[in-house]
Amino acid sequence: MSTASPKLRAVILIVSETVSNDPSADKCIPILKETFKALGNDQWDVSETEVVPDSVLAIQKTIRRWTDGAEPVNLIVTSGGTGFATKDVTPEAITPLIDRHAPGLVHGMLTTSYAVTPFALMARPVAGTRKQTIILTLPGSPKGAKENLEAVLKLLPHACQQAAGAESRPLHVGGVKKLEKEAGVSSGIATASSGCGHHHHGHGHSHGHGGHAAPKAHTKPEERPQSNDPSEGPTRRYRSSPYPMLAVDDALNLIAEHTPAPIVEKAPVDLKLGGSVLAEDVKATESVPAFRASIVDGYAVKIPTSGKFEKGVYPVTIVSHAQPGEVKELKEGEIARITTGAPLPPGADAVVMVEDTALKSQTEDGQEEKEVEILTDEVQAGENVREVGSDVKEGDTIMKKGEGISVVGGEFGLLASVGSKEVSVYRKPVVGILSTGDEIIPHDREASLRLGEVRDTNRPTLITAVKSHGFEVIDLGIASDKPGTLEQTLRTALRTCDLIITSGGVSMGELDLLKPTIERSLGGTIHFGRVNMKPGKPTTFATIPFKSNTGDRVDKAIFSLPGNPASAVVCFHLFVLPALHKQAGVAPVGCPRVKVVLDADVGMDKGRPEYHRAVVVAREGMLYAVSTGAQRSSRIGSFKGANALLCMPMGQGQLKKGESVEALLMGQIGT
Repeated sequence: MSTASPKLRAVILIVSETVSNDPSADKCIPILKETFKALGNDQWDVSETEVVPDSVLAIQKTIRRWTDGAEPVNLIVTSGGTGFATKDVTPEAITPLIDRHAPGLVHGMLTTSYAVTPFALMARPVAGTRKQTIILTLPGSPKGAKENLEAVLKLLPHACQQAAGAESRPLHVGGVKKLEKEAGVSSGIATASSGCGHHHHGHGHSHGHGGHAAPKAHTKPEERPQSNDPSEGPTRRYRSSPYPMLAVDDALNLIAEHTPAPIVEKAPVDLKLGGSVLAEDVKATESVPAFRASIVDGYAVKIPTSGKFEKGVYPVTIVSHAQPGEVKELKEGEIARITTGAPLPPGADAVVMVEDTALKSQTEDGQEEKEVEILTDEVQAGENVREVGSDVKEGDTIMKKGEGISVVGGEFGLLASVGSKEVSVYRKPVVGILSTGDEIIPHDREASLRLGEVRDTNRPTLITAVKSHGFEVIDLGIASDKPGTLEQTLRTALRTCDLIITSGGVSMGELDLLKPTIERSLGGTIHFGRVNMKPGKPTTFATIPFKSNTGDRVDKAIFSLPGNPASAVVCFHLFVLPALHKQAGVAPVGCPRVKVVLDADVGMDKGRPEYHRAVVVAREGMLYAVSTGAQRSSRIGSFKGANALLCMPMGQGQLKKGESVEALLMGQIGT
């Protein structure tokens, strides 16, 4: 639709008791209007807004007024009333009015919001057409409403034209690509294989390559002269990689073999211990409990020397609370009032529950019990008593080497309960993250992009990924494509980092300097420089010798990931995470591997095995997976909402819906 065409009419309906009573409380209308203005390509006229309470009749009356008149509007968006609260009735009001449902719009909105928060699944959106009008329900929160509208807004003009009666054939002349171009969206499907050898951040971090078409070689590797010295200039650079193409499993074996062993250190038992793994067994330094304690509220009694306790009336001579203090000895014929967890007085043998007693008399001021009747004579020695060390005995092994101290479990509480002050753990590696390339600029630089500049998406994405697994990160910034600059940056990083992740500079361009810098300048060993996979073929793993602060010679690992955003994230989860886990003592290493059932057909790559981004959900005791869409390696959007990588085999055609495939879980499973 050209900008000269008549604008489409949109209206906004706010469903809220609060706003209907106080219109000044509304925050959604201005945000939604701004969204139409910012992303609407000047195609929309928000002609009217209205607020109604959470009432089915009020909602339906307003909808009918906008859809059933002589001049129906093109689009109605509602905000509010789509949750699970008993007053949330927007879906119930609108569903009966809809002639044709639009589940694709609902799926698009939920998928977008789920990428931000799992609580997006707590909404009950509805979408569809009534007569010639499209109706769309949005969440009540301004942020959620904006996210949902942004997810589908660019697609709605085409839908509104069809709903208003436009002929489909003329609209579809030129095919889907024309529709995508007019809408300002892209499927992200490359015209050929994605060419993982290029080096992209965002949309095309490359040295002289377009980034979206596959490279096509016309000579065989053995026909090309080889050189590995960047000082000889581009005319003598490699025309093919000297590094053999390894299978993924072989690459993982090399990582397991050459990743430096974990370092053991003593750590205080405090809240910073969460996420650590024990490097040796932990023994209890104290018994728990450290004293005989009552497990009920009641009365401590002394069993007579005859061995038979008699029911009857007894004087209350002692009070024992669950707090520190001296308690005098209990004598035969006396009882002590006691609370749960309080220490038994010396001489006490058992505790009678308060339910098995009756008050007989009280002190003159009426504040305390004086005499209590015990209603049972079946009291046995040790009854309702937690004995010393009944939970943990001093010297017992309470945690074993290799066990983790989680942030959600009770491991920290167990250590604290026995008085542990210090434990041996595997030190978690400090991770440095570096982007490379003269064309790369900080993602948050306010100035507009100049020709050839690309915003740095990899570094913030990888920083977030590493931190999400509980590792400390040092941001190494962006290094220039100059050998000396890159070498100095890496040397500085080696002083503070245990493992370094770089992105970009690992392909075949004349300015791709990471591999020669590692080998020639830093004396490192490249264990592999190519992997037979998609995306991520030029992924590189190396170790660099380094003299520590103590003068010891140690090896430090470096992973050089492709500059393509999707490639970098895939390779982090597949290759870097196992190395981090090994250095931190975590076992098993890497992402959990599970079997999933495909919820739709997924195409295979005929040239390489593929790690396909997907969303895995649990349903009826099974795990189901659905693709996130186009998988081009420069398309970071393919990770939006993804919580798994499908391990797709190389092959022709597709794996069909209902077939099983192995998946690597990157995040929590939804339902």
